[in-house]
Amino acid sequence: MVCESNNKSYLESHNLKIIGQSTLKGKVKISGAKNSALVLLAASILTDEKIILDNVPQLTDIEKMGSILESLGVKLQTKDHQLTIDSTNISNKELPFELVNGLRASFFCIGGLLARFGEATIPLPGGCNIGKRPINEHIRGLKALGAKIIIEKDIVKAKLVEKRNRLHGANIRLNCPSVGATETLLMAASLAEGRTVIENAAREPEIQDLCNMLNKMGAKIYDAGRKKIIIDGVQKLVGCSHKVIPDRIEAGTFLIAAAATSSSITVSPVIPNHLEAVLNKLEESGSQITKKGNSISIKGNKIEAVDIKTAPFPGFPTDLQAPFMALMTIAKGRSKISETIFENRMNHVELLNEMGSSITVKNNVAYITGVNKLRGMKLVGSDLRSSAALIIAALISNEISFIYGLEHLDRGYESIEMKLSMLGAQVTREIDIKKTKKSMHESSNLNKEDVSIASAA
Repeated sequence: MVCESNNKSYLESHNLKIIGQSTLKGKVKISGAKNSALVLLAASILTDEKIILDNVPQLTDIEKMGSILESLGVKLQTKDHQLTIDSTNISNKELPFELVNGLRASFFCIGGLLARFGEATIPLPGGCNIGKRPINEHIRGLKALGAKIIIEKDIVKAKLVEKRNRLHGANIRLNCPSVGATETLLMAASLAEGRTVIENAAREPEIQDLCNMLNKMGAKIYDAGRKKIIIDGVQKLVGCSHKVIPDRIEAGTFLIAAAATSSSITVSPVIPNHLEAVLNKLEESGSQITKKGNSISIKGNKIEAVDIKTAPFPGFPTDLQAPFMALMTIAKGRSKISETIFENRMNHVELLNEMGSSITVKNNVAYITGVNKLRGMKLVGSDLRSSAALIIAALISNEISFIYGLEHLDRGYESIEMKLSMLGAQVTREIDIKKTKKSMHESSNLNKEDVSIASAA
């Protein structure tokens, strides 16, 4: 695994050079879902037997989660896109701040540690700056399961209440269908004593993937993918092999890029019903969509303005709001995009406007008037999905663009420049030699403990 500080400085020396006006053609292989793989890694803590995960994407977020698990005493072995996880000898129940601070998904470890060991200490998580994303629902649910939780100086300390050696089942109704809270409580309840019912649960495909793996491990979880999930706790969970579902967000990003460039491509493997809301909007905006087995083909056409409103699954995913806005910048007419999930997820608007788009924002609603063309520029992505939006905008611009901030992009898109190049886009990753040498010099001055973290498998 690569430690965050070294990895980040290295990526700051990179940029993508994109020559606009490219037409895409061909088939792109979709990687495993980042958001699913991260929580499956956290779930491996629940057993002292080996978990083998296939179709794991090679992303910096996955590296960070691996480093976090290793800090607990977990042993990891990687081979291509397969990851073998051995949590037999976990010796530490406290996650290190320097690793947790860069990855919000690290908080999911609290459910597994608490359920298996009866205690966990986790700093409040970090990640992309797209909103508050509070952990209130996680905490309230864990307390209902019998945990005593104290938050001091941004550190969450969780323990079982006195005279109990297991969490206990409870009826929990979430105030909002939080994906993270649903996942945390599913893991905790799997080893709890008795039955747990989670109402107003999240229904995302990643939730269903987690439930499928937990059931392979011996859990008793019913009605995954519905608003009410039932969990009958078991004494012990065992090892298993599991394949991560395809990344619906990566697939959606490529489909939107094809629509924006009036191109014809096929994305595979995918699970088409995971993208139903996105496909409907692409068809409404003028593209032709064909679904066949585990593949989706798109034929771009003239782009008509359409309105979207983000919503929990099966609604339009917030993670594709920014890429879809890039498409709407050149649509015929006026469109409206409403962001209802995160209060700070319009960071890309100012950058798109610098490229020549016409977007105004009021109360987390973007009003877009389509323009004829965008211009290429040097831009820095501020978060993962805004970076993807900038790439799409660069592909449809009439000039050359340079996209920086790849430390965000590489969190969630595996080899995106290679995949775009294979489709015919003129995209290359450039490296600033001076910055790279500086990064190498800084990494050579790491202390021995840092080096061991940086070079661990």
